[in-house]
Amino acid sequence: MTGRRRPSSPRPFPRALAAATAATACTAVLASLLSACGSLPGAPGGSGEKEPLTVMTWAPVDTKATNMPGMPAMAEAYARWVNSRGGLDGHPLKVVTCNEHNDSVAAARCAQRAVDAKAVAVVGSYSQFGRSFISPLERNGIPYLGGYGVSDEEFASPLSYPVNGGQAALLAGNGRQLASVCERVSLVRPDTIQGDQMPALLSAGLADGSRAAAKDVRAPEDGTDYADAARRALDGVGAATGATGAAAATGAAAAAKGAGGCVTATLGERTDTFFDSFRRLQPDGSKVRIASVLGSVGQALVDRTGGRAGPLEGAYLTGWYPVASDPRWNPMRKVINDHAFGDNRIDPADPGVQTTWIAYTVLRAVVERLGKEGVEDITAHTVQQSLDRSAQAVDTGGLTPKLRWRSEDMLAVQDFPRTVNALVTYQAVRDGQLVAAKEGFVNVAGTLEKPRADG
Repeated sequence: MTGRRRPSSPRPFPRALAAATAATACTAVLASLLSACGSLPGAPGGSGEKEPLTVMTWAPVDTKATNMPGMPAMAEAYARWVNSRGGLDGHPLKVVTCNEHNDSVAAARCAQRAVDAKAVAVVGSYSQFGRSFISPLERNGIPYLGGYGVSDEEFASPLSYPVNGGQAALLAGNGRQLASVCERVSLVRPDTIQGDQMPALLSAGLADGSRAAAKDVRAPEDGTDYADAARRALDGVGAATGATGAAAATGAAAAAKGAGGCVTATLGERTDTFFDSFRRLQPDGSKVRIASVLGSVGQALVDRTGGRAGPLEGAYLTGWYPVASDPRWNPMRKVINDHAFGDNRIDPADPGVQTTWIAYTVLRAVVERLGKEGVEDITAHTVQQSLDRSAQAVDTGGLTPKLRWRSEDMLAVQDFPRTVNALVTYQAVRDGQLVAAKEGFVNVAGTLEKPRADG
């Protein structure tokens, strides 16, 4: 697979001969098979329609841990929209989806399906099993464009092109956000390989605000009760739990000491289960504040848990992108309204859906750029070359900085060398709504580029 132009077609027949051939071909039998006299679309010498482009989008669906059904659903809606407008630079877009099941074997199978489908890219997908899916893609030269950002390989593989700063930026940003309001912080995170990196990243952000490292509280990724984790988190910030009777005075004193303490939880879909346990154990009058990152907490969860009267009111959140109500999301919302046909898997406020939109925006820009350069044969190789070499940055409409993946665009981030975007946003829950806690983006590149202690 190369980026060279195809050889020109053989010289056409003389007009008279072509006309006679066409007249002969237009028999009653063929008329019942073809809608018009001529070649089938995409065939040599045909109507001029360009070859379809196949891409893959995968995500976990219907699992006991994190689920991201909105990502493949957004990909399908995007394909319907772009095909209604003539495709990507005239190429019909075919999206193949795959359920990654939050399983390493399934992730590898999804990658192999992308290979078998001759996908030109895997776009806007979610998987924490980078070791499983990246090898098949690398062996076959298939770019991984705009993954969610939860696996190390997304920020290390030369075939990966992240659109956000991933988990690293979120955790470092959350630490910086909390450093301004929290004297002590407990981090509740999954007891997984990916979770093992979280304490050092959050503590790096806290250190930028001259705060001590966070108390590390490990918890099961797919737990159904987090009472023990909630107890340890509260104790880590100086707040007693479950004091009764003669211990009430001690509990009240501990609650007062809890002032200035913050508990931040990053457990994906289980974050709401944790905060339910936390609410039941938190002492009356406790001043401990809560926090999380977008993806673990979102507007749908705030609504589901009671809005302004719920436990998430006042929570501090860190995200990659502008708040969902920002007008920069209007083009995405219009596509969802017009082409998702009421698909309730797609939540415009979900960062997985948002990341998928941005990733497909990049793909569209790359294909159009290749068309302008005269590249007719769009392959995984030509897409990769364009991403690697083009000096023209991709404009995502202000949802991210302009994106480019040349070697000189990479940030010097320990363990995450493919990072090109280290911007985050500070958000908070006020009156039951996610709103911007600080205008604009916050650049955490400096925090990420500093040497970190092991988690």
